Amino acid sequence: MGLDPVLPTLNQTVLLPGPGPFVLLGVPGLEALHAWLSVPVCLLYMAAVAGNGLLLGLVAADRTLLAPMYQLLGLLAAADLVLATSTVPKALAVLWGLSGEISFAACLTQLFVTHVTFIAEFSVLLAMAVDRYVAICQPLRYGALLTQRVVVIVAAAAVTRGACVMVPSVALLQRLPYCGQWELPHTYCEHMGVARLACGDTHPNIWYGFATTLLSPALDVGLIAASYALILHAVCRLPSHGARCKALGTCGAHASVITLFYTPALFSFLAHRFGRHTVPRHIHILLANLYVVVPPALNPVVYGVRTQQIAQRLRHLFRLCWARAVRDVGAEMASHSRD
Repeated sequence: MGLDPVLPTLNQTVLLPGPGPFVLLGVPGLEALHAWLSVPVCLLYMAAVAGNGLLLGLVAADRTLLAPMYQLLGLLAAADLVLATSTVPKALAVLWGLSGEISFAACLTQLFVTHVTFIAEFSVLLAMAVDRYVAICQPLRYGALLTQRVVVIVAAAAVTRGACVMVPSVALLQRLPYCGQWELPHTYCEHMGVARLACGDTHPNIWYGFATTLLSPALDVGLIAASYALILHAVCRLPSHGARCKALGTCGAHASVITLFYTPALFSFLAHRFGRHTVPRHIHILLANLYVVVPPALNPVVYGVRTQQIAQRLRHLFRLCWARAVRDVGAEMASHSRD
């Protein structure tokens, strides 16, 4: 007599052989506005790609921009490109209704790259704050303390630090059992957003994420604030009123971008862990999209165009392009007139 298959009872949990694929739902409650929401996201993404691509290419190609300050700007532009490109194209596909499906492996890859880049970007911002502190407060030691080798070390340390923070997060997600809930209310994959889909104990994910938030971006913000406080103290002692206004304007612009970058990111991290039932999901998701697209679009303007030498190089490049375009049009018109 054959053995009958053992059917699970209603109280038993059926673990599927493999998690996913997940389905990204976009912004719950605002599905009718998805197409409209995609417009600013798309425009900001195009601005981020164009601005950071131009800034990165200029720093890489122009041999006069070899000072550590410009190389750090190039690192920031590269981080912005990766941060925006790892999230926004998929978010746009979701908002446009093209494809919300994402495999478990692709989801883990996306959240790993996004969070590593986020941590690396804060490391670069911290290095830039230190660079400005040394340039203003210790100008005679600037050339000895900040060299091209230091920039390479900063880049390697930023990526390594981000990877060391995120490898345990990915391992914690992989160990969780997933029981068939594949719909993820978001436009891209986040660590706690994926963890919420599991049917196991997610407390290690919650507390590890909280600890890394305090020890990584929060610590960076404190050190950046301390650097700018020292810079402002030094600036206030400058004899020239014009120099003081210029330095204060630069510090204010940098602080504004850092605040715009950090505030929605911190809100998103904490809302996932402690405000799940108090913060409306659409507010949380909209802010999570804000910090991956707005700072990358603004950074080339605040950090690049406001830097005098880069602004001069950009004006020179635009004049060359304009002259070449006028020359080409003139040559084409002359060719047509001869014909």
